[in-house]
Amino acid sequence: MNRHKRLYTLLGLLAAVSIATFALTHYKEKQEEIKANNAVILEISPDTVTEVSWEYEAGGGLSFHKDDTQWIYEDDENFPVSSDKMLDLLSELETISSAFVIENVEDYGQYGLDNPEATLTLTADEQNYTIKLGDFSTMDEQRYVDIGDGNVYLVTVDPLESVSDSVSSYIQHDSTPGFETVIDITFSGAESYTIVRTDDSTDTYNPEEDIYFVTQNGKTVPLDTDNVKTYLNTISTLDLFEYVTYNASEEDLAVYGLDEPMLSITVNYTYTDDEDETVEDQCILHIGENREERAEADEAVEKGKTANTVTKYVRIGESPIIYTLDEADFIILEAASYNELRHDEVFWADFETVTKMDITLEGETHALVSKLNKDDEREWYFEADFADRDSKETDDDETLEPLMLSDFEDALLDLSAESFTDESPEKEEEIRLTLYLDNEHFPTVEITLYRYDGSSCLAVIDGESVSLVSRTAVMDLVEAIQAIVLN
Repeated sequence: MNRHKRLYTLLGLLAAVSIATFALTHYKEKQEEIKANNAVILEISPDTVTEVSWEYEAGGGLSFHKDDTQWIYEDDENFPVSSDKMLDLLSELETISSAFVIENVEDYGQYGLDNPEATLTLTADEQNYTIKLGDFSTMDEQRYVDIGDGNVYLVTVDPLESVSDSVSSYIQHDSTPGFETVIDITFSGAESYTIVRTDDSTDTYNPEEDIYFVTQNGKTVPLDTDNVKTYLNTISTLDLFEYVTYNASEEDLAVYGLDEPMLSITVNYTYTDDEDETVEDQCILHIGENREERAEADEAVEKGKTANTVTKYVRIGESPIIYTLDEADFIILEAASYNELRHDEVFWADFETVTKMDITLEGETHALVSKLNKDDEREWYFEADFADRDSKETDDDETLEPLMLSDFEDALLDLSAESFTDESPEKEEEIRLTLYLDNEHFPTVEITLYRYDGSSCLAVIDGESVSLVSRTAVMDLVEAIQAIVLN
């Protein structure tokens, strides 16, 4: 009998709990009604915002305010805030739309809004807006949001994705320009000279290609345009994002080797503005290295040990921001000497500009001349063949077979410097070429190649020692000439 009483009692309690649960559920459904609304719940024009901040429940956050037209970071007014990045941020927060609304909310805790994951605060037109960001819904992983109007919304885009917990995301980075037309480039420090741009110069036998020149030993000489363009392109595309300080002090400059830079580069250039006016401007880079790491590396070398890499840095003009410099970019920028930027080729003009050649090989000189055929193509002949033809009193050029110079041309243009030198030749001459050019300022170029050692030859241009070139490449040229004269 007692057992039956207990059973009835338990059944009664279960029924009471079920009734209470049903009643509570019915009450909440009546009090907190969820509806699809697909509406904009908050709209704030970015131009009107004067303050914006966000705090995380776990700690941290950022805060900014606008002073006239400049944004200020609350924790450090020296931090250079990017107006464009702040505008991007506020544009993302300009419109907040919801998919569902839960009305008559009494228990914010069930949505994670009693202790929200983050809280956004904005001030616009002297009105404050607070946006609390709660949990995600189980069904569709949308964020619960409270904007302070007594409702909870499920938003279509999570506002927390618009902000960053790192202040570096909002820094106004320095930049380097794309150089439209360079006027000159000046180096100081490890290198000290100036490159000047000159169009249609008379100081080169290739004026169509050579536009950058330097003065060496009182003489104006050309640089390789591709080498200079590569150098300038490296400046234009520098990765200025990883900074070590945004407010460099004199002490910082000394630590990073920028109080007395190892190399400074000044580029004067022009660009066309929005009004199609030509404007002159200047870009200055300073390159330094970590002084402490340099001392450690030098000490390691002195002890015969392998030195660790020394970190390099770059500063744009007088900017307070110092960036780490990528090693690949440093290698290119460090190579600023005349020898690094000059032509490697022994002869770099278009072979079509050569009209005549005297080739001396093994003590014998062979004179070659060129003629334009009816298709305006240059054909080559031995000059002596024309003398023979004239002695036979015939004008028929078709009686002469043009020489095949493609292998010779390739071998000539492949001659390039392995290193530059001003050593005087001490061994025998291998080959001598006198090239006659279609250029009133450079009618001839004389190239003499001397034996140097088993792997190299010394190239002398117009009587001046210039470079060491591969002996293999010189032998290719000799073989190409032998194939012509022995044909």
